Formats: sequence, C-alpha cells, structure tokens
Amino acid sequence: MATQLEQLKQYTTVVADTGDFRQMEEFTPQDATTNPSLILAAAAKPEYRPIIEEVVSSFRHSGLQGDELTSALMNKVIVAFGLEILKRVPGRVSSEVDARLSFDTEATVQKAREIMALYEAAGVSRDRVLIKIASTWEGIQAARILEQEGIHCNLTLLFSLVQAVACAEAGVRLISPFVGRILDWYTKNTGEQYTAETDPGVLSVRTIYNYYKKFGYPVQIMGASFRNKGEVLALAGCDLLTISPNLLAELAASEDAVEPLLSPEAAKASDIERIPADEKSFRFLFNEDAMATEKTAEGIRRFSADIRKLEALLTSML
Repeated sequence: MATQLEQLKQYTTVVADTGDFRQMEEFTPQDATTNPSLILAAAAKPEYRPIIEEVVSSFRHSGLQGDELTSALMNKVIVAFGLEILKRVPGRVSSEVDARLSFDTEATVQKAREIMALYEAAGVSRDRVLIKIASTWEGIQAARILEQEGIHCNLTLLFSLVQAVACAEAGVRLISPFVGRILDWYTKNTGEQYTAETDPGVLSVRTIYNYYKKFGYPVQIMGASFRNKGEVLALAGCDLLTISPNLLAELAASEDAVEPLLSPEAAKASDIERIPADEKSFRFLFNEDAMATEKTAEGIRRFSADIRKLEALLTSML
C-alpha cells in the first residue's frame, strides 16, 4: 500500500521546507525552499559548519569591509546552501532576498541579480532557481522587473487574495501563501478551533487556486507554513506544497487514502469574481485585511531578525 506521501506526490509537487540536506535525501522532494531562518538553524548543526567556514575563509583576504563585506558574505552563504540543495533535488531551490529590502524595489532587484549571478557562476541555470521576495507592493514590482529579465520569483509572506492577484498581474512564476500562519492569527483572535475543512488558511489557498485557474493565470501556487497534516491533505491537488520534515515523516508513516480536493475543472466552475489589483486598490484592500497586514509585517520582522543573527555569526567567524 502506498504511503500518504507517495499518494500526495501523484497529485501535487512536494517541496521540502528545510535547510537540512539529510532530510531532503530521506523524503526525495522535487524542489526545496529555504530562508535565512532555516539556514540559521542549519548553521548551528556541526555537520553544516564546514559549509559556513569555507565561505567565511574565502573572504578573509578579500579586502572588503563593513556593509559591503557583510552583504557579500550573506549572498555567498545563501548560494552555498542552495548549491548543496540542488545536488539533492531534481528541481528548483528557492533562495530568499534580504527581508529588510521588502519596501525597496530597486534594492530588491539588485540583490536578486547578485544572488542569481553567483548561481550562474557556479554553473546553475536560471530555471533551477527561484528568488524569494516578500509580497509587499514593492516586492511584487521588483518581481515584475526580474521576471522580464528571466529571473523567476517565488513571492512569499502572502496572506490575501489581493496579494495573489497582484502577483499574477505582475507575471511571477510562483507564490507561497502561508496556510499555518493564517490559522495562527484566527485561532488567537477568535478563540475558535478549526478543522482541516474550516481552516482559514486552507480556505484562503483554495480561493487563490480557484481564482488563478478560473481566469487562466499560469502562476504556480505553493501552499506553505503548515501546522498539521490535515492542512496538507486538505490542499491535495494544489500545484505545489512545501512541507516541513516532521509533517513529511507523518505522511510517510501513514497509508490512509489521499484524494485530490482541488482541480482546475472545479475552479473554472466556481463563482469567484475578479478584483482590482492596481496600486491604489492593492494598498486599500490589503489594509482592509487585518490578518494579512499583521502577518506580513510580523513575517518581515522575524526574517529580518534572523538575517541579523546570521550576519553576526558570519562576521564573528571572520
């Protein structure tokens, strides 16, 4: 009998949400996604220390100083982990732009170009890398520019339909709506307990899926930030799902049946209506959504804090 993980892979591309290479080898995902928080966690493990040390040693006599040195170090570490990941997955790796640039379109574009240049210098083609950018208005416009240059983007920290629609209008390759963090907000603010079928995060991704498929947007949807296995299975049929190792292990340990719950045919028959996503409409509709505004801001703060910790680790090693 096939495991739930094996069954899920029949309907959805499974992505590993981790910076731990051993776990990627264990669960054989198609793609992998990482961020500064995951790299920071991996860097604390002795088995990954040599990767960090090799990068740091390459900068000891670089002549760079201050912010220029720190920025170059961070780029190199992000790509070093990405290159190791690409040895273990057949598909793509997502590498994240500094979250502190989330409201600076020009700086985001420049940082993405720097990261992609390092991958290309290592012999990796652009179709194997996705640049992760926060789904702010400025981030989405940066992604628009990058996509036109052939640098494909993964828009992260996405919590609302208007963010998803703006991403689609910008022509991004992939979005990562955060299922579990939406559930966290509603659980905290309503005091209610939710099932997989009533989970606000699940319902949000289903709405985005229906919108994209009904109106013919080719953007890939990758559900992310899951809190339990039920959320994952409730989105079987979604284009991609990025899943943490503990939930991958739960799926691999069960042989219960998995059925696809999302389909393009059902989406096209839905009664969902178009919404505007020009800048003024985006800013107003996004501001109207307390959950989306709060969780996006919180996510940027958290990623920024972990970037600072990772920078401190690297510079201390110098």
